[in-house]
Amino acid sequence: MKFKYTINVFLLLLLASSAHAQNRNNSVIKNSLNYGKSVAVFGGSVSVIPESDNAKRMWENHLGMTIVNFGVSGAGFSLFQGKSLQNQVDEAGVFDIYILWASTNDYTNNRAIGNYSDYTEFDHYNKEKLITQAGGINYCIKKIYELNPKAIIYFFTSSKAFNEVGGYDPFIENGLNKYVEMQKKICELHGIPFLDQFSLGGYNMHNKDLYYKDAIHMNALGYKKLGELQVSFLAFP
Repeated sequence: MKFKYTINVFLLLLLASSAHAQNRNNSVIKNSLNYGKSVAVFGGSVSVIPESDNAKRMWENHLGMTIVNFGVSGAGFSLFQGKSLQNQVDEAGVFDIYILWASTNDYTNNRAIGNYSDYTEFDHYNKEKLITQAGGINYCIKKIYELNPKAIIYFFTSSKAFNEVGGYDPFIENGLNKYVEMQKKICELHGIPFLDQFSLGGYNMHNKDLYYKDAIHMNALGYKKLGELQVSFLAFP
């Protein structure tokens, strides 16, 4: 509840008159503990296509962040899914902030969701579980803390997809929502703040043609809308 209130307040500030933009940035954004931080981003195509720069430029402009993107199209958390986020994290160095930006690829390619305990102390870090979405997320979190014990980790959940009903209906059995629920559950296990882009993104069957360039990927306007949400989260998580 507190997070939703913070988003609403911040968005009002973010969308205020452009004539006062510079003063607003100085007085509000620079008060964020994340202002000026270095950021590593890991994900699939939704985190790396050119249109996504519309969102990331907002991080730079409003929060003074320096961003390095490790994302690769087709990637998921499962070790079986493209150049997985596990592989991406393996290549990273030390940053202030690490963002795990979930794609839809584990879902659309039918990778196992797994259990929140996959590849944790609960199963003695069983490497056989790295093929599940859950095991991949837990691997990334563990690896990041090994790279930088003081790391700040944030998680962006998968956004809605409109290739079929399971990609956007939050109540359908075994839809993308189940993958998102597991993403959030693992974040809660590790105390990692997450942005629920699936629920809070504001995309639906009525406006998808305005904000999406295809069934899965947003257009420039869609990423501007998402960027406003991301900035408010990153400024005051």
